Amino acid sequence: MNNPINTKFNIKDLENLSGVKAHTIRIWEKRYKILAPKRTDTNIRYYDGEDLQRILNVSLLNNNGVKISKIADLTDDALLSAVRDLIIQNDKYDHAINDFKLSMMNFDHRLFNKTYNQLLVKSSFREIFLKIFVQLLNDIGLLWLSNTISPAHEHFLSNLIQQKLQLQIEKVQALDIVDKDKLFVLFLPENEIHELGLMFVHLNLLLNGYNSIYLGQSIPLDALKDFHPLFDNITFISYFTVMPANEDLPIYLRKVNEEVLRSEKDLFLVLGKKINEIDSVDYDNIKFYPSIDSLLESV
Repeated sequence: MNNPINTKFNIKDLENLSGVKAHTIRIWEKRYKILAPKRTDTNIRYYDGEDLQRILNVSLLNNNGVKISKIADLTDDALLSAVRDLIIQNDKYDHAINDFKLSMMNFDHRLFNKTYNQLLVKSSFREIFLKIFVQLLNDIGLLWLSNTISPAHEHFLSNLIQQKLQLQIEKVQALDIVDKDKLFVLFLPENEIHELGLMFVHLNLLLNGYNSIYLGQSIPLDALKDFHPLFDNITFISYFTVMPANEDLPIYLRKVNEEVLRSEKDLFLVLGKKINEIDSVDYDNIKFYPSIDSLLESV
């Protein structure tokens, strides 16, 4: 197989990366010889990068109706061929997600770009982001929490996705502003750095002809008041992934309502998993959205 990854994985790592339960992997090993784990000098089982790539391909076929007994009879070349045929026939996104994971584990930006460019042939950037990158980022968050990957892996992949977003944003910034009555100001709270979702919202606002200003990471609330003298109708948008802290959320929202929003024209729209920690909000001008799509449909 191409680009072998020089990393050792335990069976839990394979489960986290492939979605195949550890006990299922063991059954496949014993009954079908799908994998052949190696052993360290101290007799500890481990898997290498080729094992990871194989289990990802096996999982892809199996999830799409190919029986494991049939997969087990395939040679390595036949397995890759079957995966390629599946992609061509069904236009599956799962394989792209697997390749992006492999590029992350091997710090391989060439594989990332190759996979991305292949997707662009048939899909728009919006489709790629919503159907692939969102799922990929969710998976990465779980992989990080389970210690399957390190912060270096997460930052490597996030930065590559960010590069693609920035290129798209640069292209559309030259477009004319169609709706000049409303200003969108996008920012992240202090100590919040997860900005990819918010950047994507900014891109779509620009595409739709809105006046959108992107401030980025870790913005204090006082800085937002600088827009007041210049604009009468402002919609602020933020993304709460890890900040504010749970105990600070009510105080933060109260400050936004009292110090940032001036009238019924001003709004504060919020995305991110932190909104699940908020029971209710008594402020008419503050609204929460469970997904990027739901927010974009509302503006």
